[in-house]
Amino acid sequence: MPCSTITLYTSKRLSGGGAMQLSPALTLSLLLSLLSLLPSNAHNITHILSGHPDFSTFNHYLTLTHLAAEINRRETITVCAVDNAAMSTLLAKHLPLSTLHNVLSLHVFADYFGAKKLHQIPKGSTLTATLFQATGEASGTSGYVNITNQKGGRVSFAAIDHAGDLSATFVKSVFELPYNISVIQISHILTSAEAEAPNPSPTLNLTTLISKQGCTSFSDLLISSGALDTFNENLDGGLTVFCPSDAVLTAFMPKYKNLTAAGKMSLVLYHGVPVYQSMQTLKSSNGLMNTLATDGAEKFDFTVQNDGDDVMLKTKVVTATVSGTVVDKEPLIAYKIDKVLLPAELFKPAKVAPAPKAEKADAEADAPGPNASDDEAADTTNDNGAGRFNGGPLVTAALVLCLGVSGLI
Repeated sequence: MPCSTITLYTSKRLSGGGAMQLSPALTLSLLLSLLSLLPSNAHNITHILSGHPDFSTFNHYLTLTHLAAEINRRETITVCAVDNAAMSTLLAKHLPLSTLHNVLSLHVFADYFGAKKLHQIPKGSTLTATLFQATGEASGTSGYVNITNQKGGRVSFAAIDHAGDLSATFVKSVFELPYNISVIQISHILTSAEAEAPNPSPTLNLTTLISKQGCTSFSDLLISSGALDTFNENLDGGLTVFCPSDAVLTAFMPKYKNLTAAGKMSLVLYHGVPVYQSMQTLKSSNGLMNTLATDGAEKFDFTVQNDGDDVMLKTKVVTATVSGTVVDKEPLIAYKIDKVLLPAELFKPAKVAPAPKAEKADAEADAPGPNASDDEAADTTNDNGAGRFNGGPLVTAALVLCLGVSGLI
């Protein structure tokens, strides 16, 4: 059917037949209406704040405490950001990460407050619930914040258990998407004895947890290599572990024994990432990922690549596939993988197949060479973007084509 007209078939036959032709102008109107119905991308607090260096410390700790993910999941939210100087005051208290989570969650309101709404609060004052209240960690109403519109247009904020402290005031609007997300700057950290109360993190025994799920050999390597301390030091802030199965490690041990002590530790550290990465996050985070072995010039990184429901970890030497979840007890998550991750810093990268001759067909040019290893063949088959549907460019191209045929452009 040509794009210059759209045929609509109705349940009742029209006097001139069962269909009617729409003009190019109406066609354009309908296409634009259809495009408006496409789902838009959800907000991303990390990206919003990344353009504001003054909030870099606040942004970093939203990620470290996993509050960023919670903010992104919610449809109506207000984030009270503070600048780096205000964060320095908070960090000087040396609170554990679990307590920092409670304090910062007090700065995230479960309602939308743009600059206009803040200056039009009915009766001049209101209480709003925060994510601290939503976590269940706050007792009674201590997870609520009082917002007061004072004389001269000054808006102040105070945790309900410190209602007399009005030092935190509205500075400016940073980002607003009514009535989805509002990011505003306030002058000071909200003080709350309840939020700052000791909140010890749960004790997690990494080696015991993974040993029970078929990763006994990797658990033993954590201990024998001396890498376990580094893994444990990163538990509070979030940790993702990729465990080769016992059978895979048994076959790999001859190569492992040839490494130096430093090489053995680096190899084991290469299987840890210093942040909690849920399966959903892994499936949406194609690209390079640093590891516990990353240190300055020693990159020790690998690439996360998705192919349908499969999540692959690609080094320059080998490609491993995540075969299942071993442990998921936030802030710890461990996955089982079907190969040992081999960093190029310790092992020779796989040879690249010779370039195909110019006269060969494109299909032959894209195929791995006859002498390519299994891993090279897998890498060629699973290149980023192959066979994936990208709605945005496709819809745009279709729209442009339709407009061109319609004579509107």
